[in-house]
Amino acid sequence: MSTTVQSPLAWEAGVDDAPVALSARGDLVAVAGAEGSVKVLDAAMGAEIGASELPAGALTVALSPDAGHAVATGPTGCALWRRSDGRTAVRESGAWSAAAAWADATRVAVASGRRALVLDTDGGELWRTEPAASTVTDLAWMRQGRRLAVAAYGAVRCHERHTEKPVATYPYVGSHLALAVAPTGRWICSGNQDASIHIWRTRDGGELTMSGYPEKVSRLAFDDTGFWLAADGAPDVTVWDFSGKGPEGTAPRSLRCHETVTALAWRPGGAGHLASGGADGTVALWHATAGRPQARLRPVREMGGTGAPVAALAWAGPHLLAVAWRDGRIRTYGVPSRTAL
Repeated sequence: MSTTVQSPLAWEAGVDDAPVALSARGDLVAVAGAEGSVKVLDAAMGAEIGASELPAGALTVALSPDAGHAVATGPTGCALWRRSDGRTAVRESGAWSAAAAWADATRVAVASGRRALVLDTDGGELWRTEPAASTVTDLAWMRQGRRLAVAAYGAVRCHERHTEKPVATYPYVGSHLALAVAPTGRWICSGNQDASIHIWRTRDGGELTMSGYPEKVSRLAFDDTGFWLAADGAPDVTVWDFSGKGPEGTAPRSLRCHETVTALAWRPGGAGHLASGGADGTVALWHATAGRPQARLRPVREMGGTGAPVAALAWAGPHLLAVAWRDGRIRTYGVPSRTAL
């Protein structure tokens, strides 16, 4: 049994609205609340840099790669905040928007009902996809922002820039809850309502399903190398090896700490370090790629202790981990160098 080790606390802040999503880029941390408030904070000190509002509530938030903009999405649309002057552009479409993904510092894709819209930083529409079979649940960019993967019931569809119809379709009968694309572009993975992970190899369309999870798989994340995929869906975090020919015929590593996993975030830099959060309020840090397949790993560090569930995690660079709890607390932790974790 590992002992709880409290890493140095950089700062703690509180927000009035229960956090539902967190994003970190460069020197900023953005947090979205369930009632629609979005706060942008200085990552080093916690001071408020800016704020915006989605009148019908918020579901996600994402900072642009240059930390110059933030987008928040919610039940009726999205809002884009601009750092240079604090301006917020609200786009009320009336359509459910549960996902957003930046292609680069100038373009962001947002889910909008059964479509994905690609917007500029002022909220202007650049192009849109044709309607999917149902509401879009997640988005991911591929090929350095030249291709957009869109998940909705029954398939993941890929669109080239300014192409309404998909150029590639990866079918799977079921509800996709989460989408992860390997940075190498070799793999597309969906976490599903039917308690499975479905995988497509983009080179030839080869497919693989990892089933048997006790719960739905709603969180997936590739590390920077594209060789490791972390997933929830069980009391243990599972980590699959995608190096070589991929995970077919292999077993994952299991990370045991939480009763229920509520957040996952790989540390930048490709060192195999993962942060996870649980319903008990605990945050765990892992050497997630250590050991052999079927190994059951214990955390290197635990932080936070009991209390409100962890709502979200985000790394503001390799040495600062931001954590939001559902009771409104926001903390950042200073994390040692990769070799000292």
